[in-house]
Amino acid sequence: MDDERLRERLAADLIRARDRTKQLTDVDDTELTHQHSPLMSPLVWDLAHIGNQEELWLLRDVAGRDPLLPETVDQLYDAFQYPRKDRPKLPLLEAGPSRQYVDGVRNKVLDVLERIPLNGRPLLNRGFAFGMIVQHEQQHDETMLATHQLRTGEALLSAPRPPRASTKNLPPEVLVPGGPFTMGTDVEPWALDNERPAHAVDVPAFFIDTTPVTNRAYRDFVEAGGYDDARWWHPAGWAYRQQTGLSAPQFWNREGSTWTRRVFGSTEPLHDDQPVVHVNWYEADAYARWAGRRLPTEEEWEKAARFDPVSGRSRRFPWGDEEPSAEHANLGQRHLEPAEVGAYPAGRSALGVHQLMGDVWEWTSSTFNGYDGFRAWPYREYSEVFFGHDHRVLRGGSFGSDPSAVRATFRNWDYPIRRQIFSGFRCARDLTPAERDV
Repeated sequence: MDDERLRERLAADLIRARDRTKQLTDVDDTELTHQHSPLMSPLVWDLAHIGNQEELWLLRDVAGRDPLLPETVDQLYDAFQYPRKDRPKLPLLEAGPSRQYVDGVRNKVLDVLERIPLNGRPLLNRGFAFGMIVQHEQQHDETMLATHQLRTGEALLSAPRPPRASTKNLPPEVLVPGGPFTMGTDVEPWALDNERPAHAVDVPAFFIDTTPVTNRAYRDFVEAGGYDDARWWHPAGWAYRQQTGLSAPQFWNREGSTWTRRVFGSTEPLHDDQPVVHVNWYEADAYARWAGRRLPTEEEWEKAARFDPVSGRSRRFPWGDEEPSAEHANLGQRHLEPAEVGAYPAGRSALGVHQLMGDVWEWTSSTFNGYDGFRAWPYREYSEVFFGHDHRVLRGGSFGSDPSAVRATFRNWDYPIRRQIFSGFRCARDLTPAERDV
């Protein structure tokens, strides 16, 4: 892509991200500054944090400009300085000044983008710094969408319903052949440090669910007493379930024999054929054990998503190398809920696995660590400080994720107790001895 086309692409992505940010923050000042849950920042913090990160990287670092506000403001919007629950107590910018700040930063950034060479230093090569900021804003847009789901009161957001299933009677599982494949990437221009480097991984043959686990299937687990049987739960998960009294996915409610779910301020019947959403890792792991299966490893998930058995190569996305479209996946907050399983046949992988991208983030069994050869860049706090056994990896993106911020190599991570995120899962299993002998 030549520099002119790259600048056009970057500008369009920046504008699309900002349009989404404005939709999510187009609320009255009270809504913007109120903390709707101790799990989340006030929306006004996210808004100014988006502007602050953009200023730090694109105006101060890339363009070498002076700060727009006193540098003490940087500490207020440093995600590592103060936990979310404490941010409302900080002397944050008010609603009006926050909006003015992010608009002022953006106007200057678009001016820099028109003039700065997109080469000459790693941060600028192929527009990486601008792409990093696009992804950062879109990630916070998904976080703010989760805040909207947690708030009480009437819905402030609306969107058309996702498509119905166009492919019925899918097989329950798909065989992923054993052997090596290329995991990670060296070539994605905006790939983040934890996606690198590309490396060969030998994965034994396994079966993986054709689609994410549905509300119908998960309800069977709930109604079979799955939340009351310690046999299915990781010991830490069982302790957490007892401590918190979990009895169903977040936002589910039982009214007699009917289950409902709260979706952005509206209560509606549970849609049986949609992927289950708002379950934590412990719940996903317990369901898998109850079903006689397990969660896939991160390596298995990526092989199922990327491996093309005909060419032997790894694709950028499950369907191929072309950028996501509305036919491929439920992304970009076009719909504010998962689509029915079977709704995106054009997005299936070369092996026939459906809806690996979009709809719900999918928990894997893997803890979050760097690949061999990992190099923190451009800053340690993006990935490296989270490595270890505290976080589990999620893959694939959700209906709240933007196409610019997901790809088949993209790695998300969170604590195993988290379920305010748009998280679901699918299961996997090993081959039986008889299947291995075939």
